[in-house]
Amino acid sequence: MSVKTPSKLEMILSKGHLAVTSECGPPRGSDPEAITKKAELIKDYVDAINITDNQTSMTRMCSLAACIRLKQMGLEPVLQMVTRDRNRIALQSDILGAASFDINNILCLSGDHQSFGDCAKGQNVHDIDSMQLIQTVRRMRDDGKFLGGDDIARPPRMFVGAAANPFADPFEIRVPRLAKKVNAGAEFIQTQCIYNLDKFEEWMKGVRDRGLHEKVAILAGLTPMKSAGMAKYMKNRVPGMDVPDAIVKRLSDTPKEKQADEGIKICVESIQRLKEVPGVKGFHIMAIEWEEKVPEIVEKAGLYPRPEV
Repeated sequence: MSVKTPSKLEMILSKGHLAVTSECGPPRGSDPEAITKKAELIKDYVDAINITDNQTSMTRMCSLAACIRLKQMGLEPVLQMVTRDRNRIALQSDILGAASFDINNILCLSGDHQSFGDCAKGQNVHDIDSMQLIQTVRRMRDDGKFLGGDDIARPPRMFVGAAANPFADPFEIRVPRLAKKVNAGAEFIQTQCIYNLDKFEEWMKGVRDRGLHEKVAILAGLTPMKSAGMAKYMKNRVPGMDVPDAIVKRLSDTPKEKQADEGIKICVESIQRLKEVPGVKGFHIMAIEWEEKVPEIVEKAGLYPRPEV
């Protein structure tokens, strides 16, 4: 067994700073510059960068390889890992592979159904679910044991995260579901994109009522809107998304050439309000294929410069 070395993200949070993370989607090809160029845009403005794992079930460069690219750049990656595509042997193997490169953050997810992607006939695996994956990483890290019971030579030292959607139906199970992930061993949470601030604050009240905010670091998820069309699409077509009519109207009432700027403004305003919500420990900025806007958002939200640890 080994002593766990804190990740940079964990150290930022442990010192009481508001953390800032972002994410990059790997390319549908093997060109490493597709990921390194995105990372260069945001590296000085965030504490860690998530690498998505075949998001929306579209075949992409694997998350682990892209995380290694970031590590070679001297950056702090967050390995996203879904249970859709691998059984427990492969999951544990990839965790060890990440640990061999001292990748110290992991986000445990179930993954979108394969019918959404480019291989609709592909078989999903789900040998274990996302909560069991959280438990697996904690067992490997804290006990130095494989699921089969054998000892691990040089156990992984990972800060373990999970996702939460405060807006999915039924709303009343959202806090209990978070509690299950915390009980499974999640140490940080990145939420679904927040547009309905009132509902998120209601969810956070439930989180505080159960004392969960003292057990897990909650990073509020934000995605800037590029246009009124994007707002309407996310409101009407994306499951689990809650985009209030007021947001759609605000963007629709803005001239088309200024809608992107208005979307950035809405995102910054949201961060400023969420800074005041007890229990929010940071922000996860998901600027989908719009990474060049992350520095502007971070600066305008008063989250720059990032603290040194």
